[in-house]
Amino acid sequence: MTAAADLAASADTLLRCREIPDYAPALNGLQVGNRAPVRRIAAAVDCSLRTIQGAIDAGANLLVVHHGLFWSGLQPLTGAHLERVRLLLTHDVALYAAHLPLDAHETMGNSLLLAQALGLTPNGGFARYQTIFCGVQGTADIETAALVAACDRFASTHGGRALASSVTPGRRTRRWGIVTGAGINADTLREAQDLGLDTVITGEGPHWSAVDAEEKGLVIVYAGHYATETLGVQALAAWMAEQSDVPWSFVATPTGL
Repeated sequence: MTAAADLAASADTLLRCREIPDYAPALNGLQVGNRAPVRRIAAAVDCSLRTIQGAIDAGANLLVVHHGLFWSGLQPLTGAHLERVRLLLTHDVALYAAHLPLDAHETMGNSLLLAQALGLTPNGGFARYQTIFCGVQGTADIETAALVAACDRFASTHGGRALASSVTPGRRTRRWGIVTGAGINADTLREAQDLGLDTVITGEGPHWSAVDAEEKGLVIVYAGHYATETLGVQALAAWMAEQSDVPWSFVATPTGL
């Protein structure tokens, strides 16, 4: 019989939550406590009314997410935000969030797991944020169109699709980088160019990134913010379930993005 607080403390240590830098609204760790021992764990990408209800319907009383309850910053306890909190408290469901500490983890990181799902082997870090790498990089010799198709197949399993910036016929990917979610920005593109990458796989990005990528000789594959961040929380929930000897399940709530 494991308490959510004890399991959360173990996960904090595993993910080095107190050491890994992150955005303030991430609030990594146990965001909402509960009273009963953990009987089942649910994993989800986002903390929303749909995911909380999905955890309750699955019989879980610990919900593990990538984007937590406070992702939108400080806000009053009214409207939908209040209903999320009310639902968690009424059903005694604990909430644990792990953002960049999960992205940066050496075995559970979203980018690492996505690379493995696509048949790619990482050999280094990519997408530096302060003292950590949020993504991975590696080498390959694969037709870029085939890599885009593999990303699309992956995205389609999570209610999305993959789109790519300009891909010329016969183009091959030899040096790639992956950073999941909304990992593309000016710094990331500059880093990709400095590293000599020719292809970057991410979740989503601004329109200008596709324009700049073409002029830098890069192809960016946008495989969906939601889809690319489904893997880490599942790995973490599975680890927590093993530690506490309880079952776990994934609550699928695709956003279409």
